[in-house]
Amino acid sequence: MQTLLIWSIFLLAAVLEVGGDALVRRGLKGHAAWLVLAGCLVLGGYGIMVNRVHWDFSRLLGVYVAVFALVSVLAGRFLFQEAIPASTWAGLGLIILGGLTIQFGPR
Repeated sequence: MQTLLIWSIFLLAAVLEVGGDALVRRGLKGHAAWLVLAGCLVLGGYGIMVNRVHWDFSRLLGVYVAVFALVSVLAGRFLFQEAIPASTWAGLGLIILGGLTIQFGPR
């Protein structure tokens, strides 16, 4: 699979996972069962999307977690207007470094 396609799949999967969780969260807070159900369906879409990349499972999810963490923090900051502490940004940097190590380290 081409590199750009793989990273696009990871990005879309992360958007689906963050979006699905946001729907579940909003549904639970607002007692809206239909939002919880919609969130579960979107989360299922994430699972299907991320597994379109045919890598070893540990490598697949190890690298994906870095993409997911980045999208999650950015969503918190820009969609939910959260103040992100420096410790979170530092932790995100470590997670991304770990993902890069998994991706580009020796096999």
